[in-house]
Amino acid sequence: MTEGTPDNLWYFLLHSKLFWLSCTLLAWQFSLWVSRRFAGNPLCNPILLSVVLVGGFLLLTGVDYATYFSGAKFIAFLLGPATVALGIPLYQEFPLVRQNLVPMTCALVAGSVAAIASVLLLGYIFGFTPGIIIALAPKSVTTAVAMAIADSLHGDAALTAIFVILTGICGAIAVTPLMKLLRIRDPQAQGFAAGLAAHGIGTAHIFTVSPIAGLFAGVAMGFNAILTALIIHLFV
Repeated sequence: MTEGTPDNLWYFLLHSKLFWLSCTLLAWQFSLWVSRRFAGNPLCNPILLSVVLVGGFLLLTGVDYATYFSGAKFIAFLLGPATVALGIPLYQEFPLVRQNLVPMTCALVAGSVAAIASVLLLGYIFGFTPGIIIALAPKSVTTAVAMAIADSLHGDAALTAIFVILTGICGAIAVTPLMKLLRIRDPQAQGFAAGLAAHGIGTAHIFTVSPIAGLFAGVAMGFNAILTALIIHLFV
């Protein structure tokens, strides 16, 4: 499908910020409906479906990412306030978090180190270039922090963003069946693991399972970003 000429209505729509903002919202609402229709099946994760729908439409129309993001950036702006809003349940349930501070700290250190060390191990086994290793190393922290870390290591921040999103989607898809397989039923443990391994995407998914799980996922996501930023220079 072609974009048309500048005096064509289709051309105007494809270069309209409002059009791409609307497409993003419609893709999300449709994906959310599909996810609910199939009772939260991991393969019907709304984030995964939204990425496929929007990405497929961009390929079909031949529109570049910069044009798309000129409209979608208004949603991306809300990522900051949404992340800050995770502090509300933390404030409401702070006594519960304080009771679990020691096991959470141990899990945080173990998970953060394992996430980085696994990249180094895979890099050694498969012969990854230093650039790929740097881009992969912060894959388990939220996108904004991961890109900043990659920049500080002179890596490709855009490539890091792709790895972060893929990690989050895979984590959101795998977390529920994996917890069932391992018979981990404690929502605190489920949430902390999801936030630690799959950052914001995993946190958003686990919130639909349990508010308490979502709370601990938010805590894990926040502290993992801080710890990873502090220790990653020791490994990479």
